[in-house]
Amino acid sequence: MASEHILSRDIPATVIPAGDTVTLPVGTSAYVMQTLGGSVTVRTERGLFRIQSEDADALTGFDVSTLAVAVAPVAGEFSEQAVWAAMKTCFDPEIPVNIVDLGLVYDLSVEKSPAGGNVVEVKMTLTAQGCGMGPTIAEDARRKIAALPTVESAKVHIVWDPIWTPQMISPEGRKALGLE
Repeated sequence: MASEHILSRDIPATVIPAGDTVTLPVGTSAYVMQTLGGSVTVRTERGLFRIQSEDADALTGFDVSTLAVAVAPVAGEFSEQAVWAAMKTCFDPEIPVNIVDLGLVYDLSVEKSPAGGNVVEVKMTLTAQGCGMGPTIAEDARRKIAALPTVESAKVHIVWDPIWTPQMISPEGRKALGLE
């Protein structure tokens, strides 16, 4: 069962699933629902919200060292596998499975730039077309890819063709969701 935490200061948060940015005021009671990919999903009397890891310390009594901040390796050589690993650290704030295992990533393209760096483009979708969290999830993936060595440019495009279905979930994702 989730334990209650009280916000010690005003913090920015993203409304789930609308994607709007709001301020959660000091004194708000929040229950941590998920701590994956470097963000915290909380439930308040106003609904669900995504809080960035840098603001998680405002949750009184919450141990920020428990955040599952799986960060892609930033040392060493660039590889396509490193890009996939970075994307596996990105989560829908309502679903405890990464975007790769959810089957949301449709295409990965890596090209060399004239300067010798890497230009990475990803096509991904969402579980529902009306989900306002799409830009937030895509930006999370873009930031993590851009942090990889020798990446000069990273772009993540949201596409709707083909339409996502639950059959696209990987065996690992199915197991995590108890669908086996």
